Amino acid sequence: MLRTGNEFNVLQSECYHLHQMAVAGDVLEDFVVIFGDMMNRYLDIGEDMNVPDDFTQIELQSGMWWRHLAAGGIAGAVSRTCTAPLDRIKVFLQVQTQKTAISDSLRYMLQEGGLRSMWRGNGINVLKIAPESAIKFAAYEKIKRLIRGEEKRQMSIGERFMAGAAAGGISQTVIYPMEVLKTRLALRRTGQYKGIVDAAKKIYILEGLRSFYRGYIPNILGIIPYAGIDLAVYETLKKKYLSCHNDEQPSFLVLLACGSASSTLGQVCSYPLALVRTRLQAQVVSKYTYTTSPLGAIPMKQAGAGNDDNMMGVFRKILRTEGICGLYRGITPNFIKVLPAVSISYVVYEYASRGLGVNMT
Repeated sequence: MLRTGNEFNVLQSECYHLHQMAVAGDVLEDFVVIFGDMMNRYLDIGEDMNVPDDFTQIELQSGMWWRHLAAGGIAGAVSRTCTAPLDRIKVFLQVQTQKTAISDSLRYMLQEGGLRSMWRGNGINVLKIAPESAIKFAAYEKIKRLIRGEEKRQMSIGERFMAGAAAGGISQTVIYPMEVLKTRLALRRTGQYKGIVDAAKKIYILEGLRSFYRGYIPNILGIIPYAGIDLAVYETLKKKYLSCHNDEQPSFLVLLACGSASSTLGQVCSYPLALVRTRLQAQVVSKYTYTTSPLGAIPMKQAGAGNDDNMMGVFRKILRTEGICGLYRGITPNFIKVLPAVSISYVVYEYASRGLGVNMT
């Protein structure tokens, strides 16, 4: 993964890009590069809405790029599996319309389905890593070529943001039904679905094809503030540091602080859209009349009924009945899962990279 030290100064401003940095033997600086990228991936509103990685022409021609993606996929799968209980608690809290403690949610889920139930929805969450990464990478490379044309130059921040947002939109459009399935599986009751295929079949039969795209609009809209704020804040903080320190290259702690601040701010600004998306995904609009609870019902009070079945309707209902704080339900376990997710992903990525012939150090 690492390149010669001559590229370091040029590429340091892009520390959140995992494959765009050169550090020769400095493990701490190598860590901050990867930490920034991984935090963008796991401090999430979707699962991976950061701007895609950039690869050199040599990496593209040699086929080394797929090894980076494969290593990242393995790291993501292990990391998501290890932090799946926190992710399920986050989703569970997002659909509550009244304040619910994390401990109460955890206790309820353990009583309802046992320890194994804490990994509900993780299977499809892992399965969607490969298609999402592949589609976004292919779309990003194509859009970059359209923007640059025949010019061989570095893209500006604005151009990268536009290309990344468009690529993210394309990949999310394709894999979005898997996002809906993940939410439904994470919220399901014991015995409700036999598995991923059974869940997809029941949702299609009872609710129709359209249900697989519930929450799609806030999901797509969330890409813009998240990626845009992350890029803009990071570059602004780094430039401010350079201007105050006579262009002295920032230390790894400064870079880490800039990356953490930009990712956190992007998350805070985008989280309400993620919450609205999850509530829309959790809603059940059935073609049939039920004599009992609908199959998709969540056994605790939830949003989504009557006329509140679109993005603005859910926003208005949350503000009217829950206030501003209602837009941030579940954000605590989302923050809690970042450090273990990033740490696990970093370690697994290193070993996976070595196994695939892409050494990090």
